[in-house]
Amino acid sequence: MIAIGWWRLYGFPLDLRLWVAFFVHDLGYFGKPNMDGPEGEIHPEFGAAIMRRLFGDEWGDFCLLHSRYYAKRVGRPVSALCHADKMVIILEPSWLYIPRCWLSGELQEFIDVARRRSATRTGPSDNLSDAEREGLGSGNPWRWHRALKSYMRRWIAAHKDGATDTWTRVRNVEQEHINGR
Repeated sequence: MIAIGWWRLYGFPLDLRLWVAFFVHDLGYFGKPNMDGPEGEIHPEFGAAIMRRLFGDEWGDFCLLHSRYYAKRVGRPVSALCHADKMVIILEPSWLYIPRCWLSGELQEFIDVARRRSATRTGPSDNLSDAEREGLGSGNPWRWHRALKSYMRRWIAAHKDGATDTWTRVRNVEQEHINGR
């Protein structure tokens, strides 16, 4: 799905290094106790280490900065891989995405986190529409996914051309600037 997202945003991915990045970018989630907690948020480090070893620092950073939260944490812009990764949420139909998240054990965590965040993010600076806030906070997987897709469409449109991400907040870790990564 990420290759299709890349294709939609940037054209067909002809570079073999992109296909390797598509495969390794989320491998760091394996063995983590959560997706959105402090442990899950450092998941890009594993894929980045693989890319760095195979293709150099630039490709390591490409993989490392696919996470909005990790990029924000280290004070750097997201890579284009981030936009393609977020396209997966939009492209994958709910009837496939929701059962897949349920089977992996992620669904309840995603819904709980969305419910908490939608309750604390209010006002025009939060970048959530009223319908998105309601859907994300509903606890209903189908409404949650519809709202998430809406939000991601708008986030990608606002940021895919390199605009500074003012929508994403550092979450579980103190903001730190890691140089040389």
